[in-house]
Amino acid sequence: MTRVSPSVFSVRCSLWSLSLILTAGFWLNCGSLFAEDNETDSPLIAYVGTFSSPLRDVLPTQVDLPPGTGEGIHIFQVDRKTGAFSLLGVHQLGTSPSALVINAAGNRLYSANETDHVGEKKSGTVTSYAINRQDGSLKALNSVESGGAGPTYVSLHPSGKYLLVANYFGGSVAVLPVLEDGQLGPATSIFVDEGKIGPTRAQNAPPGSFAISGHDRTHAHMIQADPAGKYVLHVDLGLDQIFVSKFDQTRGTLTPNDPPFVSFPPGDGPRHFHFHHNGRWFYSIQEEGSTVVLFDYDPATGKLVERQTISTLPEGFAGSNFCSGILVSPDGRFVYAGNRLHDSIAIFSIGENGELTYVTEVWTQGNYPRSFNFDPSGRFLYVCNQRSDNLAAFEVDQKSGLLKFTGQFIPVGNPSSIVFQDLGKTQE
Repeated sequence: MTRVSPSVFSVRCSLWSLSLILTAGFWLNCGSLFAEDNETDSPLIAYVGTFSSPLRDVLPTQVDLPPGTGEGIHIFQVDRKTGAFSLLGVHQLGTSPSALVINAAGNRLYSANETDHVGEKKSGTVTSYAINRQDGSLKALNSVESGGAGPTYVSLHPSGKYLLVANYFGGSVAVLPVLEDGQLGPATSIFVDEGKIGPTRAQNAPPGSFAISGHDRTHAHMIQADPAGKYVLHVDLGLDQIFVSKFDQTRGTLTPNDPPFVSFPPGDGPRHFHFHHNGRWFYSIQEEGSTVVLFDYDPATGKLVERQTISTLPEGFAGSNFCSGILVSPDGRFVYAGNRLHDSIAIFSIGENGELTYVTEVWTQGNYPRSFNFDPSGRFLYVCNQRSDNLAAFEVDQKSGLLKFTGQFIPVGNPSSIVFQDLGKTQE
């Protein structure tokens, strides 16, 4: 790791008093929202994944062509009070570590290397890293094939024993075992998506939209287990479907559930999803339809039942927009949805029955917000503006859910993913 600045790890001398305020309507695990109550002396680290090399052998319909201005995994220390970033260094990589995830113990980071090409099938790779608990630096442990081309998303099974990978260009998902030392083993299960490709025009697209990207072939875009780890769900944008698989935690294998998938309006292109903290409400965002769909989720059967569809765009919008990420707020009261080209974060309030009400949208202070994430306190939201080569920091109003730009821009080439790790967090 280069450009390390030891001074950023100096320990502050003052101690903050701790208090916990619980109010009606808040979840019991929401104490982390009150940042001043959770101030600690340990460093808070942010890891930012980037596109660090031009995409190779891209499909003719691929509209997302980052030039590769990132340098790998950028490492920052975060000021817990102001949300400001200080660069510690960069773990140099030329294979576009565009998606990151950290294990529960906080000592391993995994990256999907989207532009890596390995073997005859030009498979992507996934790399395991050890996190230095003193300074946040990374040490590569090993890399394995991702089970398909263009890995674009990684998540960990709740057991911590498996890494789940979605391969966008390969139209497949894979299960990789996590070994005792944190290294990754060869895939125990690979699921290749099959079905009828949806139309290039989304049924729910805004008037005049030319948001056409993934309806040329299968494109697995996201994969994640349900909170109990009993089922694994993954999105295929090209098929306009979310697949549900039973997960065998002993063998690390996927088998189709009954029913095996839910379908969306033709062309809408589901991209990402997020479970509500109660495990019963499931929110999916559609890249080309610019919608959020609420499903009721049955954790016993893995069944999804659609209940509401709402636009991510303000009333009267016309033209092209590509949706990106979606997050439920840490307190479970709001949903945030990313719009690219419109370049905004749409904010929704969550009703007592889980249904959404559009509140407003906030400009991301940049171009093409690929993803965003809360810091551990929930006080700040950071947006990865891919095409404008920066992150923008927003303060979250805990009562209204509104976002206020802090004035802080963090320069990063082609940022794609951001995750956080408190180095003082007790390992599990």
